[in-house]
Amino acid sequence: MPIRSLGLRHRERIKVHLQALATPDRYLRFGHAASDVQIAKYVDGIDFARDEVFGIFNRRLELIAMAHLAYEPRQQLTTRPAMVEFGVSVLQAARGRGYGARLFEHAVMHARNRGTDTLFIHALSENTAMLKIARRAGARVERDGSESQAWLKLPPDTLASQFEQLVDTQAAEFNYRFKQQAIRLEHLIDAVRQLKAQLAKSGGVGSQ
Repeated sequence: MPIRSLGLRHRERIKVHLQALATPDRYLRFGHAASDVQIAKYVDGIDFARDEVFGIFNRRLELIAMAHLAYEPRQQLTTRPAMVEFGVSVLQAARGRGYGARLFEHAVMHARNRGTDTLFIHALSENTAMLKIARRAGARVERDGSESQAWLKLPPDTLASQFEQLVDTQAAEFNYRFKQQAIRLEHLIDAVRQLKAQLAKSGGVGSQ
């Protein structure tokens, strides 16, 4: 399933996705068992003009996995690298398919193409799945009791990485539009079937 960039018009879908997470998953994603109200506040606070949000949709166009790249404000100290924080969530029914790793790789590509120096992850130490993905990518992981931080030094962008991002974006958009048309066709077929059934029941078909 292609990874699609999400924008302002997807804010409600992002909220629905995050609020569908079970309590243990909310705990791992946010560092605490976030309530629906807290999740709604978090989603309302996403700055789509600055940050990047990516999602994976199933065939019913339900958001089953998403990642948030939260970029630091422009006014950074010259002695500090440009950093971005990565967060990811995958619904229980979609686990075990590598979506978290794919979203991480996708985020890395986008971050480096924006000239970002370092990708940062703040996670609970018990979030072994997330930390494993970070370590595999070569991130430096430091544990401080119940919490861990990971820093991944990003390589500079290249013509190849920019082209890959362009191709991925176009493929994801095409896939999304195809699913939209498929759903519309299904609805049309269902409507025709219901109409035929109603006509047959009322004798309308036989009177033609």
